[in-house]
Amino acid sequence: MSAKFRLSFMMFLQYAVWGSWYPGLSEYLINTLGFTGAQVGAIYATLPFATAIAPFIGGQFADRYFATQYVIAFLHLAGGAFLIFVSRVTDYTTMMWLMFLYCMLFAPTLALTNSIALVNLDNPEKDFGRIRVWGTLGWIAAGIGLSAWRIGANKILGASVAGDTLLMAGVLSFVMGLQALTLPHTPPKKEASNPWAFVESFKMLKDKNFAILIVIAFIVSTELMFYYVLTGPFLVSDRIGVSTSNMTTVMVIAQLAEIFVMAFALPYFMPKYGIRKTMVFGILAWPVRYIIFAIGYPAWLVIASLALHGFCYVFFFTAIQVYVDKVAPPDTRASAQSFIAIVTLGLGNFLGSLFTGWIRDYFTADNVTNWTGVFLVPTVLTIICAFALIVFFKDDNKQSAVTQ
Repeated sequence: MSAKFRLSFMMFLQYAVWGSWYPGLSEYLINTLGFTGAQVGAIYATLPFATAIAPFIGGQFADRYFATQYVIAFLHLAGGAFLIFVSRVTDYTTMMWLMFLYCMLFAPTLALTNSIALVNLDNPEKDFGRIRVWGTLGWIAAGIGLSAWRIGANKILGASVAGDTLLMAGVLSFVMGLQALTLPHTPPKKEASNPWAFVESFKMLKDKNFAILIVIAFIVSTELMFYYVLTGPFLVSDRIGVSTSNMTTVMVIAQLAEIFVMAFALPYFMPKYGIRKTMVFGILAWPVRYIIFAIGYPAWLVIASLALHGFCYVFFFTAIQVYVDKVAPPDTRASAQSFIAIVTLGLGNFLGSLFTGWIRDYFTADNVTNWTGVFLVPTVLTIICAFALIVFFKDDNKQSAVTQ
């Protein structure tokens, strides 16, 4: 099998694992287990909190000690065991701590899968999007598979299986761990001058444009959690009226759009217009989506606006990953990807999860949520971020590495 095929399959499984539990878990926690918005926000915060800690460790091992594919394999095999166990837990405190331990294993793989793909591609700017799109397909497959499973379980058993989102993710994590052993051999760089790779990645902040981009990415990533945490409950609310069984399938619209953007729009747009214009176009899609959510009608427009997620995520966050690979020194690329993951998927999403849960509770009274008030908050903040990116980020895409 070719390296591109193996890397594509890796992305498919990586995001199938994540897509099995992440979109639908909040609905399960709120409507089945009866957790509050703050409790759900805290559980969702375990992944970004782990991402603020664990990726530096994973990047350090991959950059200095072990081949990247072996690190990925170990993390997913251990993570699968955790997920299957957590799927049977119903107590809030126990679940929160176990999810934190699982996320400490999963978080490093988000950066390491990007790193191993970028390192093994001859033309990352052109080919990475076409590899990464298989991650979106994996997320879609997980959503459709979960809906199909629930429909079948309701017909055969008369009810859904509790914790099925976590159970499916655990099984897929085992498969991912085994598949990682087939990835291209990617040993640490022998010419590394500093044994602490993550220290070298911090030096990238000396570049003004990189530092500005990091700040903007951090703020945008906090607002991403309004989409991840609250879209499911918003869709099944009386205001939109999507059924619980069909919720994950409806949310697949976002990933279908992401496929188009990742496979076709990004490979065309980025080489032609550069990374800066790509990110500007992507960040402008954020407030448009949240404005539609805030208005909340007609329902078909809200559902259709899920397609904007393709431009929101790919043209901004995926473009940042390509940018980091271009500017990072070769012997710290895994740690550099880990650094951006820590800032966005880690610190940003952690604070965003808590903030999202708090905003949801603030605008909820007598179990009725004022969704307009909820989504006006990320609307305003993403407009500010779009303005800041346009005005202050001036990267001309000419440098190949940040000066050390």
